[in-house]
Amino acid sequence: MTPKEVLEFAKKNGAKMVDLRFTDFPGIWQNFTVPIEELTEESFEAGYGFDGSSIRGWQEIHESDMIIIPDPNTAVMDPFYEVPTLVLLCNVFDPITKEPYSRDPRYVAQKAEEYLKSTGIGDVAFFGPEPEFFIFDDIRYDSGTNFSFYFVDSIEGTWNTGREECPNLGYKPRPKEGYFPVPPTDKLHDLRTEMVMVLQQVGIKIECQHHEVATAGQAEIDMRFAPLLKMGDQLMWYKYVIKNVAYKHGKTVTFMPKPLFGDNGSGMHTHMSIWKGDTPLFAGDRYAGLSETALYAIGGILKHCKAVCAFTNPTTNSYKRLTPGFEAPVNLCYSSRNRSAAIRIPMYSPSPKAKRIEFRTPDPSCNGYLAFAAMLMAALDGIENRIDPGEPMDKDLYSLPPEELKDIPTTPATLEEALQALEEDHEFLMKGDVFTEDLIRKWIEYKRENEADQVRLRPHPYEFYLYFDI
Repeated sequence: MTPKEVLEFAKKNGAKMVDLRFTDFPGIWQNFTVPIEELTEESFEAGYGFDGSSIRGWQEIHESDMIIIPDPNTAVMDPFYEVPTLVLLCNVFDPITKEPYSRDPRYVAQKAEEYLKSTGIGDVAFFGPEPEFFIFDDIRYDSGTNFSFYFVDSIEGTWNTGREECPNLGYKPRPKEGYFPVPPTDKLHDLRTEMVMVLQQVGIKIECQHHEVATAGQAEIDMRFAPLLKMGDQLMWYKYVIKNVAYKHGKTVTFMPKPLFGDNGSGMHTHMSIWKGDTPLFAGDRYAGLSETALYAIGGILKHCKAVCAFTNPTTNSYKRLTPGFEAPVNLCYSSRNRSAAIRIPMYSPSPKAKRIEFRTPDPSCNGYLAFAAMLMAALDGIENRIDPGEPMDKDLYSLPPEELKDIPTTPATLEEALQALEEDHEFLMKGDVFTEDLIRKWIEYKRENEADQVRLRPHPYEFYLYFDI
């Protein structure tokens, strides 16, 4: 849309307010709202001011003034506000230099798309993430000097088979047996369908919805693939819609990768392909129908995976899911159909247009703009430098003997290891000024000081079980 068309769209839909949204450093939407009269065609050039020092990981107090400028192509009516409200996603700028802000995640995604075009390799990178999440009925947590706890509950939780529910009607998925049951075992089908309908209402194409493997309401709703920046925008809408539909029904959603002990965590397997014009560059006559270009892209992702994990798996909780010996894609190798490898080549269709790679390591706690951009930059580095991914691994990696498994590298075991890898390996991210030294340094600093160190410093409840009587 043009700015003029946005104003016409707002009038047609009776908008009385305008919600201006942008994404903070970790990946959470921030917003403020203005009356519709405050939105003019000039607003798409002049923007709106805000305090950047109050946003996590951004400006210092002495340089706090910033502006956001709405992107007219993102206009959507909010599906939840009581008063008709137009939503516009915004880019962040310095009010003095008028330069885009280097720590704005959306700007990083835009630069990644521009860099792809500048290489001449391709025109567009498509991403198709599959975010998993849990729908709970209750969540309580707290931590202090002398205590720490969390408690989650779900009508579906296998631990509630003996609870008095007046009456308890049973049908609670057993651990690791939640994949594809019909109601009444699946008690959340209608809720997920409502989520799908609202996602479609805001313009997101949905391919399917279903219950996932874990007990206690694990779910998955898959979006149709889209270009990098658009998919980054859609992932923000996705989380917003799913959380709000659940909240409306008295339930709560988490995208934490590992909220339950002893059952499956939530991943975000991400499908990726690069096209030039109408030509899918990942289709060819090599292994699993891949092209040489696709194999080099795999080589780049595998080579830089430990550093990429700092963006695709950016929380301490991420590494409760990425644990060797369990059903998690920790092994840095590739295979067709094999879900135990970090990269899988889906074989559902023989069509060249469907040929893609699936990076299975990411999880939905990530900032999609930064995660997708990092994936693309790793793949492009592989293509540009013709990085050989090695031989495919068509064995069940979970059952390999130790002597075979020892030669296969793995993902980082902790967030700190991923941050250390990023510290040592980030030149590939800085090509085309996509990621800047400032952004990478701040990301490492923020994650260490506010997350990794804070978790490391606190006693864990299970440590009392292990060590209290020593």
